[in-house]
Amino acid sequence: MKAIDLIPLIDELGTFKHYGRVKRVVGLMIESQGPESAIGDICYIHTGVRQHKKRILAEVVGFRDEMVILMPFTAVNDISPGAIVEGCGRTLEIKVGSGLIGKVVDPLGQPIDSSILPKGLASVAIDQDPPNPMTRPPISEPIDVGVRMIDSLLTVGKGQRVGIFAGSGVGKSTLLGMVARNTTADLNVIALIGERGREVREFIEKDLGPEGLARSIIVVATSDQPALMRIKGALAATAIAEYFRDKGLNVMLMMDSVTRVAMAQREIGLAVGEPPTTKGYTPSVFAILPRLLERTGTNQLGTITAFYTVLVDGDDMNEPIADAVRGILDGHFVLDRQLANKGQFPALNALKSVSRVMNNIVGTEHKKAAEQLRANLATYLESEDLINIGAYKRGSSKTIDESIKRYPAILSFLKQGTHEKATKEESIDNLIQLMGKGE
Repeated sequence: MKAIDLIPLIDELGTFKHYGRVKRVVGLMIESQGPESAIGDICYIHTGVRQHKKRILAEVVGFRDEMVILMPFTAVNDISPGAIVEGCGRTLEIKVGSGLIGKVVDPLGQPIDSSILPKGLASVAIDQDPPNPMTRPPISEPIDVGVRMIDSLLTVGKGQRVGIFAGSGVGKSTLLGMVARNTTADLNVIALIGERGREVREFIEKDLGPEGLARSIIVVATSDQPALMRIKGALAATAIAEYFRDKGLNVMLMMDSVTRVAMAQREIGLAVGEPPTTKGYTPSVFAILPRLLERTGTNQLGTITAFYTVLVDGDDMNEPIADAVRGILDGHFVLDRQLANKGQFPALNALKSVSRVMNNIVGTEHKKAAEQLRANLATYLESEDLINIGAYKRGSSKTIDESIKRYPAILSFLKQGTHEKATKEESIDNLIQLMGKGE
């Protein structure tokens, strides 16, 4: 081989390393002169002002006046002026494989219980493009999530993406735990983004349980971690789900919550100088949401059925993030605080919730029974005040009389214990039988 032929090969090897120096630290941001890098590249900041030298992982998030703007994955306490910044020339990758099943990892893919990663894992980039729309097979088959109300009234298809909208303390984590334990999906990938540290172990032991953990991979980024780590947690969980989808599996991805991902992106956007637009959210927030949410769904090899929880401030369903997410996803399930206060769990509001693919994946009898239950429930709730004060006279309306007769059975049907199992077939049969009574 001629020497001139080796030049392209040497260039590909990347034998040269690029370095820079820290010039300024402003809030969450570190400004450095160099190294040569691109947006999304990771760098190491070498610190040596104390006895123990270490290197801090950071990411290039912008440029300003020929300065590179970095955001660290950890605290900036040990960074000093002139600290060396080493460019890696690549984006963030994590290790993925079947050996991760049953483990709890951080956004960098490292176990948070101080254990060692198993061998045989593959490296994947955490930020990837969504599948080509023309290569996405249509959703044609329902998936069993093990929650009676969802399987019967809000049937979810394999590869569907659903938002769970609720205020704080209405039962989002409990509902996710029920789905993770009872679903027929091959694997669960659960992302706990911005959670309190106390709630992580509580969710794993109480809501998920040993049976749920045995078929799950959990990615955790707690609220005390930097904004960049919280965003990477969402991206890493999605990348893990994509890896197993490409292996032909039907994956269940659950992210709690996408609102905190948006808040983390807002922190970064404001720090790099983006203007606040809608309620303080920067334009990059509304750019990252569709890119993140569109990565899940179907492709030619497998499916990712996704549940994203959305925190709604003051139970306002029209706040900016809730409104944006609802427009992207294939359905929205609303958890109602009034139902929770009445002791109805899961506190899903059947009349405010929608599964946009249900009509394409259920049979005629099932569809008819679900519509009839909704009609009976809506009729009763519209007349509930009159019924409760005794102002309604039996026989005045056949429709209201029917709804009054069926309401106790409907209410019992909608309730489900946290550890009560209900298969999709059982739920549909019970619905059809319930709506068949009295005809």
